[in-house]
Amino acid sequence: MLSERILSKVVATLGNAYFKLDPRDDIVLPGPQAGKHYMLYMHVPFCEILCPYCSFNRFPFAKERAIPYFKNMREEMRMLADKGYTFDEVYVGGGTPTVMMDELAATISLARELFPTIKDVSSETNPNHLVPGYLEQLGSLIQRLSVGVQSFDNGLLKRMERYHKYGSAEQILERISSVAEAHIFKSLNVDMIFNFPGQTPQMIEHDIECVKSSGANQTTFYPLMVSPASRASIEKTVGHVDYKHEAEFYHQIYNGFCGGENPEFRPSSCYTFSRETGQMIDEYVVNYEEYPAIGSGGISYLNGSLYINTFSLRDYNARIERGTTSVMAQTKFPKRDEMRYRFMMNLFGLEIDKKAWQERFGCSVAQGLPAEYTFMKLNRAFERDDAEKLTLTPQGRYLMVVMMRQFFIGVNSLRDQARAALPGDEHALIFGDCTKQ
Repeated sequence: MLSERILSKVVATLGNAYFKLDPRDDIVLPGPQAGKHYMLYMHVPFCEILCPYCSFNRFPFAKERAIPYFKNMREEMRMLADKGYTFDEVYVGGGTPTVMMDELAATISLARELFPTIKDVSSETNPNHLVPGYLEQLGSLIQRLSVGVQSFDNGLLKRMERYHKYGSAEQILERISSVAEAHIFKSLNVDMIFNFPGQTPQMIEHDIECVKSSGANQTTFYPLMVSPASRASIEKTVGHVDYKHEAEFYHQIYNGFCGGENPEFRPSSCYTFSRETGQMIDEYVVNYEEYPAIGSGGISYLNGSLYINTFSLRDYNARIERGTTSVMAQTKFPKRDEMRYRFMMNLFGLEIDKKAWQERFGCSVAQGLPAEYTFMKLNRAFERDDAEKLTLTPQGRYLMVVMMRQFFIGVNSLRDQARAALPGDEHALIFGDCTKQ
């Protein structure tokens, strides 16, 4: 549709303007601001095998790389405690955070010791770790588990190179169902991806039915996000990427979970659906306006700036061991771009509180972002537009999916820039023949 193409182009252009790295050695994270609530993000950049479509900072797992890394990440956490930070929640992403359970346990235990205000810990994992040895430890460590499935179609899993790593769709569904039935976690989220090349409405319908039958109380359906550096790898494995079916698939997914008179699920964000209200969603940027990140490749958002941690494991370890910050670059958002960021994140979370916006920025949404507000208005994106709130129509929800897709493609381009600066041997770990490492 025309509105999707215009929005994609505009967000991509804006992203190119401020997603640029200017590496420096003198950047430090600011301290906390009184009265603000923060979430801590931890990045564990290790996977047993690297997926071709993933743009996050990740390296092939080896104990000799992981053990010193976890030790230094705990040291970096102490640095935040020394700055005076406290946290309501922790989110551990990757990579595969559960790749070394003993190290993950030590890290989460220290977090709870340093920050006793933590209520919940969330972690990502892969289907091969949904086995008793892992689950026994995870159940005592975390409250929210997110499982990367991507698809319940065996053909797609084979093309994604996940079938032999993590099992068949049937095996994965059985494992998730077993975990859901045991009620080990407060929240069990199933991560999915839609708009793969060759994906059909029948495949989408099968994915929806599998998630529903699994018993998981939450699911997130991400649109496929392709950065320039990952396009060749993705197209080599899963095929040519385009967006001509994306809107159709999105509306099918939304209606599959939230349509009808008595839907089993409710939207928690534009592409997260929950059986119960109040679930923490995968996109923690909706629940928390600001968040410091620790670990190689972590990205913090604080005081209107993005802070990017070094992507090099060697550089990360060296920085922490000499007592300095892991931050390699900073991107400061001008006020208008900060408003654009909050406009996008708030609407992705399904609404803008107009009074809170006025208090935060000293102007209305329409005054602060006249072009963005008018574009959405003309495209019938707003269901409610009164003195208190902005909420979204089905068309508006899809436009926010487009906006977030392009935004995260921009973030992935930022990651691509950081990876391009890696030393030769670390670059080879990611892009060379990792099976021989």
